[in-house]
Parts: sequence; structure tokens; C-alpha cells
Amino acid sequence: MKKKPREPGRTGLSRRRLLEAAATGVLAQTALARDARADWVGRVLDLGPGVDEAVQRAVVPTNARAQEYTQADISAHFRSNGTHDPDDAEYQRLASQGFADWRLAVDGLVDRPLVLSLADIRAMPSVTQITRHDCVEGWNCIGQWTGVPFSHLLALAGVQKAARYVVFFCYDKVNSAGDVSGAAENYYESIDLTEVAHPQTLLAYAMNGETLPIPYGAPLRLRLGRQLGYKMPKYLKRVALVRDFHGIEGGRGGFYEDNGYAWYAGI
Repeated sequence: MKKKPREPGRTGLSRRRLLEAAATGVLAQTALARDARADWVGRVLDLGPGVDEAVQRAVVPTNARAQEYTQADISAHFRSNGTHDPDDAEYQRLASQGFADWRLAVDGLVDRPLVLSLADIRAMPSVTQITRHDCVEGWNCIGQWTGVPFSHLLALAGVQKAARYVVFFCYDKVNSAGDVSGAAENYYESIDLTEVAHPQTLLAYAMNGETLPIPYGAPLRLRLGRQLGYKMPKYLKRVALVRDFHGIEGGRGGFYEDNGYAWYAGI
């Protein structure tokens, strides 16, 4: 019996089937590559502040200073970033009494845990500087800040060798980044000990020569000369020295970092 001849242009595997197979292979390879990239990115993100810190140290000299300005440069209107008046019952009670009963706890990996009143902090050596505040939203303002160098306060507490970071816990509550309907969480942030030692790192209690107003973080806020505004927490109630961020909120060192922002926000 003669074999039935194949149709013209046909092989054992049609061109269409070959193209489909090739496309399937390409898609599979793309998916594998995408998954591999996702795994790699995930591993890098899990390193969190360790990567940011390494880049920071390589690019920014530890003694680099932010520009300081004159009285004539102070902004006529200084915008308030973040929360303007914490919706917290304890904070509102303290504010109604002029923060006379407010206390800042300093604990964690320290030799001498501290509990400080505003009067205690105001009695410490102070620094006044005029610097620019840069917001991640794109605006900036120049203001005068007075406060205690943060390094002085930690010298009183005694920093243990295991400590690498300082975590700031605050009274204000915020929603997930970009989601105004999200559940409110207490704001928190962190810096490393190198940033603590910088002369422009202050715990500020005055702004433009006046007692720090509530919209700007009363009674005490962190001021950094070299990073964006979200790294400068307001309405402080506790600072803790830690080895790492494991077990602290989302584990990436700050509220916005837990929502995808960089841990080191240098300018």
C-alpha cells in the first residue's frame, strides 16, 4: 500500500505548532527569569538598612554637613509635614498641661536608662542652627531649630557595644503610605549611631526662637541636617537603642520604610 503523501508545506510538526511551542518556551523562560529577579530583589530588600547603610557610607562622608543659612533666609511660612495634631488621648492630656508631665524614655542597649522631663532636656547644652527641611513630596522650607545634640543625651545613657541603631517611638498615628483608609499605626523611625554622632543631629524643642509648636512636633522632635523629612520623627515619647529591627513593627526600621521607602533618605 502506498503511503498517503503529505500536504504541501506540512511536516511532522506544523509551523504553527512550532511557533506555539517556541512562544511557550519563551514565556516559560521569561517567567523563570522574572521569578528569579523577584527572589533576588526580595533577598536584597530583606537586607533593608544594611544595604542603605553601606551605600550611605560609601557615598556620603560621615562628617559632611548640610548647608546652614542666615536669619534672612528663614521661610516666611514653614509647612508642617505629616501629622499636625496627634489624635492620641495621652498626648492631648499632656499638651493641655503644657507638657509638664511629659517624659522621654531612653532605654534598650544602654548602661543607664533615662526618663527625662522637658525641663531636664532644656537644661542640657544646646545648639541653634538654621537648616532646610526637604520633604519627600518635593517642597522645602528653611527654619531655625534649637535643641540638645543627640550625642550628648546618649553619652549620659551610655551606649552598649551591641547597639547599632536608635529607634524613635512617637505619639502620632498615621495610615499606610498612600492609603488614607488604612488602619492607623503609631509612627516610628530610626537612625544609626553614625548619624547620632553628627553635630547637626538635634533633639529640637524650639523653632524660630519660640517653643516648638504642636504642628511641628512639640514637645520634642528629631532634626537631621542630611536626610528627608520623614526621617525626622515628631511627638517623641521613647527612644530605644537596638542591635537590629527584628520584632519592631514591620522590621525595616520605620513606618514608611515598612511601606517601601528607603531607610537612608539622604539629600
